Amino acid sequence: MIDILNNLQYLTGILTVTTIAIFMAISPGADFVMITKNSIFSSRKAGLFSALGISLAIWVHVAYCIAGLAIIISQSIILFSIVKYLGGAYLIYIGWKTFNSNSLIDTDVKGQKQSLSDFAAFKIGFITNALNPKTTIFFLSIFTQVVKPDTPIWIQLIYGAIISLAHLLWFGTVAIFFTHLPLLKKFDRYKKVIEKVVGSVLIGFGFKVATSSNN
Repeated sequence: MIDILNNLQYLTGILTVTTIAIFMAISPGADFVMITKNSIFSSRKAGLFSALGISLAIWVHVAYCIAGLAIIISQSIILFSIVKYLGGAYLIYIGWKTFNSNSLIDTDVKGQKQSLSDFAAFKIGFITNALNPKTTIFFLSIFTQVVKPDTPIWIQLIYGAIISLAHLLWFGTVAIFFTHLPLLKKFDRYKKVIEKVVGSVLIGFGFKVATSSNN
């Protein structure tokens, strides 16, 4: 009977985490803007590698939550400030480069432009998510609400895999959507405006992250 109750509890947890992970992935934020930027201004491949970077960065958050470090980070003003300032500075840096960049939108038949290497695209996605303090707080809320002291590690890893996969599928879809040739041609008409808007939004997210609190 206890095993049955535990299995039902874990199934409920999986359904809860799946629902939260979907809304977490699709909610507008720095990750979405970064994927959009890399997809439109570089290539579909760059967008997909950035999506992979975000997906794998999720495991950074999973790892320290399982280790119990999330509470320490969220409660330590110094550690939380280090994370948020690094994350904010990185977004501001990328945003400023985008704001002042030359137009990179490519509208050829293949829709590809290798202005960003696969590793660089992956790194941008990874760092953007890994250094987002709001993601730290989000994971802390999930693992304190869903994960209990007796929850097996393999169940916690399943939770992490669900969140990681949700991000990969969503941002991969975003990268593919924004690199359809008809859309790229439309973007090409307003490429300078798009660069300014995307750059400004990233800078705005950077300042938002840098001034966020852990409450």
